[in-house]
Amino acid sequence: MTTSSSLMGFVHRRRRGAELFLLVLALAVGVGGYAAVGVGVEGKVPADIIGYGGWLAALIVAAHIVIRLVAPYADPVLLPLVATLNGLGLAVIHRIDLGYAARGRETSFAQQQLTWMTLGVLLFIGALVILRDHRVLARFTYTIGFGAIALLVLPILPVVGRTINGARIWINIGPFSFQPGEVAKVMLVVAFAGYLVLHRDALALAGKRVLFVDLPRGRDLGPILAMWLVSLGILVFQRDLGSSLLFFGLFLVMLYVATERPGWIVVGGTLFLGGALAAWKTLGHVQDRVDIWLHPFEYYRNAQPPFSDQIVEAQFGLGWGGLIGRGFGEGDPTRVTYAESDFIMAAIGEELGLTAVIAVLLCYGLIVERALRVALISRDSFGKLMATGLASIFAVQVFVVIGGVTRLIPLTGLTTPFLSYGGSSLVANWVIIALLLRISDQARRPVPDLSVDEEESDDESTQVIKL
Repeated sequence: MTTSSSLMGFVHRRRRGAELFLLVLALAVGVGGYAAVGVGVEGKVPADIIGYGGWLAALIVAAHIVIRLVAPYADPVLLPLVATLNGLGLAVIHRIDLGYAARGRETSFAQQQLTWMTLGVLLFIGALVILRDHRVLARFTYTIGFGAIALLVLPILPVVGRTINGARIWINIGPFSFQPGEVAKVMLVVAFAGYLVLHRDALALAGKRVLFVDLPRGRDLGPILAMWLVSLGILVFQRDLGSSLLFFGLFLVMLYVATERPGWIVVGGTLFLGGALAAWKTLGHVQDRVDIWLHPFEYYRNAQPPFSDQIVEAQFGLGWGGLIGRGFGEGDPTRVTYAESDFIMAAIGEELGLTAVIAVLLCYGLIVERALRVALISRDSFGKLMATGLASIFAVQVFVVIGGVTRLIPLTGLTTPFLSYGGSSLVANWVIIALLLRISDQARRPVPDLSVDEEESDDESTQVIKL
């Protein structure tokens, strides 16, 4: 037992040493990228590089220390990956700020994003410190679910709701605007996981068999139909195609993982195709997105409707960047409307090239892989489903966003996690990572060795028998 404990301690120390090395590389990407932007655009290192680098390092080091204290067995790769993406995003947003300044438009997106990152890290720390066992959340399944629905309804209300760029997904909180859907997606994962743990046996029962696929029973279609209607409601009333796809896809993935029934994929795919076709035929904003996707150059020449030039300008930028990019300051990413948010990948592709785009995709792939690994090794069903749902958020969102930027699918309006400018998304994603680390710590924590206690109890029993 002593040899086993020393071996586990050695592995644990090696893992933490590797995490520190990865964190140093992540900070090098963030701070080095910020310095490279200054040199490339202005010809000098930014004057505030020490303050900026120090603050960024303080945030990441604080997050690392808290993990070591309250979740020492958590996955050592997730935090460095997130720090890399967040640091790169800050550097690129700073580059776009300088580009807008050259056009006579003063913005402070990078400064605001750093403020939001600070809030995100504080909530990340708070989630790890307060939530010591993720299984506690299962007790509040329906409360969390109703809370998520309430958050989704808030933007529709006439007083607090706010419409920006045609989508009614914002609410006003004093001088700030906030997207409650970003918080709702995390709460929905928790609610879905708790619900499916309780009802997966019934949902896994097979109904009629069609073409070698066992379809679910008709009486069990209620949950997926309800989620389909919620997604359609978001699409119709909030005009938010991205969130509609994300929420329904998220529930479908978790339902399939919980039941292991391909029939749910068939039913969900049929509902999705039916809803997509109906939306395309009846909703004008969906028709515009599909038409711009199919015929972008026709809309580009006419500049109608607004922002219809985004796809073409993004294609120009990606093509101009080539394999290794033009370098910071040698491109013009501000030609793409909302380059700091929806189209930040186009800005990365133009000035850092296809190589950087692939590296970013690799980081996202590793985040999803590590999250799914957490799901595999989790010791409880609730943790497995919750980790799967959180991994699906990143997988679906990245596919939908980058697919829209590269014209693989129509644009949807979602943000690129940790890269894009947007406080609501950034804060919610930091909380997601905290939840994944909490589940990972629970799964990786060594099981207490009870062999000694069992031997002692056996000896005591033997002595009692002899007496």
